Order: sequence, then C-alpha cells, then structure tokens
Amino acid sequence: MITGCFTAIATPFKNNSVDYDGLSTLVDFQIANGITGILAVGTTGESPTLTWDEHNGIIEEVTKKSKGNCMCIAGTGSNNTKEALAATKHAANVGVDAVLLVDPYYNGPSSLEIRKEYIEPVASAFPDIHIIPYVIPGRTGTQLLPEDLALLYKNYKNVDTVKEATGNIENMKRTRKCCGTDYAILSGDDGLTYDMMTDPEINAAGVISVITNIAPKAIVQMVNALIQGNLSEAKKHKTALDPLFELVTVKTMEKTPYGEVVCRARNPLAIKAAMTILGMPSGGCRRPLGKLTQNGLEKVLAILTKVQSNNPEIFKPLEDFFGININKRLKNNSIMEMLCYQSY
Repeated sequence: MITGCFTAIATPFKNNSVDYDGLSTLVDFQIANGITGILAVGTTGESPTLTWDEHNGIIEEVTKKSKGNCMCIAGTGSNNTKEALAATKHAANVGVDAVLLVDPYYNGPSSLEIRKEYIEPVASAFPDIHIIPYVIPGRTGTQLLPEDLALLYKNYKNVDTVKEATGNIENMKRTRKCCGTDYAILSGDDGLTYDMMTDPEINAAGVISVITNIAPKAIVQMVNALIQGNLSEAKKHKTALDPLFELVTVKTMEKTPYGEVVCRARNPLAIKAAMTILGMPSGGCRRPLGKLTQNGLEKVLAILTKVQSNNPEIFKPLEDFFGININKRLKNNSIMEMLCYQSY
C-alpha cells in the first residue's frame, strides 16, 4: 500500500519557460525534509498550460532527482486516452513509480466510461507501475465512483490507490467500504487530511499535498504521527498548520462598479505567490492564471505572518535551506507589488 506524505510540486518558471534549475532545487528541498514522494506535473504543477515536451522534461528531471531518495509520481492524465497512454509510456520508460490519472475533464464521460475507456487501457498497458485515479469533480465536471474504483482494483491490482479530492466524506467512506482495507486512499485536500486519516470509516493512508511545497517537514511530521497513531502529536502539528491550508483556495469579496463579486484564487496561484514571498523559485503562474487581488495578497501575507509569528519552526527548514530571512521578506513591499492586480 502507498502510504505517507507526497508533494504535488509547483513548476517554477523563468521568462515564461520552465526553470529546470529552480525545479531541481525545489526537489532537493523536499528530499532534505523527508518527503515520501513527489508528484510531478499535477494541478499544482500547472499541467494544463505545459506543452507535452515541457511536461515530459519535468517528469524526467523529478524522476532523476527522486531515484534512491523518494517515490516519483507523474501526472499523465488527460481528457484524451491516447494522450494519457503516450504520457504514461514516457513516464514508465524514465522510471517513475506511479502515475496519476485525473478524471477526463470537459468532455464528461460517465464513471463507467472513465473506468472502461480510460483507466483500464492504461492499467492494462502498464501493469508494473501504480495507477492512481485522481477524483476531483470540482475541476473536471465528472467523477469516477467508488463502485468503479472497486471494480478496477478487483481486476487490476496496480490500481490500488486513489487521490480523493471530492471533499465528500460520505463518498470517501463508500470508497473504503467498496474497496476494502488494503486499498490506499490518499487525501487530495490538505485541510481534510487529519480527519480522513483519523476517521476509521475512511482510514486514509496519507496525503498528496499542496502546502508541503513550503512546509514539508511539518506536514511529514503530522502524517507520520497519524500513521503511528500518535494523535496528540499529530493534532499539535495540525493546529499550527491550519492557517496554511487556507492557501489552497483564497476567496475574497471584491468591489466592482456594479456591486460586489466573489473572487476565487485557485491553486496554485496563492501557493506560488507564497513561494515568491518566501524566496523560493516560483516565477508566477501561466495564463490564464494571473495574479491575486490586493485583498487576496493581503490574506496570503496575513497567513504567512501569523504562522511565522506563532510557529516559526514551520518555516525554519525553508529559511535554512534557501538562506533567507523570512521576517525581512514578509515586510518587503517591492515583492508584494508584482504579485497582485492594482485594481479589480
């Protein structure tokens, strides 16, 4: 069973090209802080805006750095099975341990079709690597159901894990009931990891995390404590980390000439802004993702400042690894100006 703490690593850019030196440094930071594995080119890695050459190059770099140090998972999903097969073939050839297949987006196949026409062809063609369905209906508009996950696991033993990002506790419980005790459920929501791992009807095995990009050691410690059954230790880490989990999606109310609107800065916009503030390779997001609003940036800055003030040990590994002074960077207005729109 796949267990532990995995980072959905951000893709750093420089002059709108992939910053491979920066990526290498980010991977080193994760390995130095005990991460179980790294997911290359997931949602946080901005897979929708990468060319396939960039996509494959990032997987090659992360796999090379991961070998002998941690697991490597490659995001090879698509809304086109032919593309998913080609991407998985490349990933398998360079030596990944597993691939992540997001539910096909936009064209909206049924759960039956996702199973038969998407997951099964990949699982059949690549029996020697783990195939991890990624269920996130809020982004894809479709959903591979627990019943189909169970049928996949019954017929393909390499489809033994799911990244669960439905946000639906009852769906998670149904997955456990259908798939049995030996099936690995990984949290796809940082803020739900503690609850998913402590609920006996879910019994999640770990997390594929966004926030480990900036706080790997603390989240590894929380997950390891949960695996070991040390709930008091895990709760202590969770309480300290809770503010950071709000960075996955930053919601603000914004004034327009026509009234107020809700603005949702979705992952990886806020985490990459946080990485820039903290002095890590980032380079912002690719269009159509852009910048935070001023309110959104203030929220991100307030979260980082709160964590640094109340629990400086969370960012100490980052500070030491990158050789930076976080307190100074949190007060550097010149950094902030480039991270937000000046008006709505």
